[in-house]
Amino acid sequence: MAGLLAPSSPALPASRIRTLPTPLSPTSLPAGICYQRNLNGCARTAHKHRARRSLVSGAAATELTSTEERKKLMIGESQRPVFPFSAIVGQAEMKLCLLLNVIDPKIGGVMIMGDRGTGKSTTVRSLVDLLPEIKVVVGDPFNSDPEDPESMSMDVRERAARGEPLPVAATKITMVDLPLGATEDRVCGTIDIEKALTEGVKAFEPGLLATANRGILYVDEVNLLDDHLVDVLLDSAASGWNTVEREGISISHPARFILIGSGNPEEGELRPQLLDRFGMHAQVGTVRDAELRVKIVEERARFDRDPKVFRESYRAEQEKLQRQIASARSSLASVQIDHDLRVKISKVCAELNVDGLRGDIVTNRAAKALAALKGRDKVTAEDIATVIPNCLRHRLRKDPLESIDSGLLVIEKFYEVFS
Repeated sequence: MAGLLAPSSPALPASRIRTLPTPLSPTSLPAGICYQRNLNGCARTAHKHRARRSLVSGAAATELTSTEERKKLMIGESQRPVFPFSAIVGQAEMKLCLLLNVIDPKIGGVMIMGDRGTGKSTTVRSLVDLLPEIKVVVGDPFNSDPEDPESMSMDVRERAARGEPLPVAATKITMVDLPLGATEDRVCGTIDIEKALTEGVKAFEPGLLATANRGILYVDEVNLLDDHLVDVLLDSAASGWNTVEREGISISHPARFILIGSGNPEEGELRPQLLDRFGMHAQVGTVRDAELRVKIVEERARFDRDPKVFRESYRAEQEKLQRQIASARSSLASVQIDHDLRVKISKVCAELNVDGLRGDIVTNRAAKALAALKGRDKVTAEDIATVIPNCLRHRLRKDPLESIDSGLLVIEKFYEVFS
């Protein structure tokens, strides 16, 4: 299976280095106090860390670190059953875009736009339930991969270089929800300047990007998020790294995640410059067929009445889809696309006046991922026809006041070129 995603950290251009405001540094608080979000995720509160103790065979009590506590809060750890992905009725376009990004995260994420109450958030959260466990270094806040230096934090790299044994554990891939009220230091993390100056230690308070490494970062109502924060997310998603600098001190860590954004077009859309940087664009609409609406309502009622029984009824379908994803990810590298098809993809992009080469690259990747999902090792024109509207339609806009094309222009041009 391909990774959800060399020993040295890549050099990052100055445009990707973010300077964070000093007043929000936790060093300004008394000992034992730290900033955390309240339950709605939009404000910060100061609170004391409370020791959580557990007795195991008479062993001494242990205390959870503040980083671990914050991680649990950010992930929204709960025992609530998740609605099965395979039980979601309709919305095939959105589901396909999500699956293709899971198979090949380098596609660049998904922007989902549609009416309220169409299952956008439910579908994204159910996706995580399908994903396999990954190996992580125990105690590392960045979900470092013990076998891939590119997905290791600096501390883990140094330990590995010294030949230290790395304790490894298996864990579910995480999905981090980014609240609209998040500040830049909460997203990127912050550097403890006081500790750095007094003790000569690079003390870093990880942010949401650290927790999202090797997982999924989900932004509901991304069109309402400040543009500079969207820039931060897209820069990190594209480079795979997050770098924070304050007072001349710079710290980098891996930030390889699948970025998924959703929103309601009635509340405004992203600027074209930002929208173009999402790999795929999925549109969802309210189901109009009465019989289908009844089925959706009934399935939701069954789930609410007894989630465990409902999930069990879809267990076989879920396991089949899990095997299909695993097989696609492991065979993706062997999927081929003919030169003639690649030329035609680029011709479609050129004749649609798509700026840059992102459209060409994403279409090639998405078509290969779809072929792998179907169990084939070669891309067909039908694969390209399926994915090309989602890869190009959000790149056609020239006027910010225009709405995103439904994909008809892309399909018309596809048949014209591929005929």
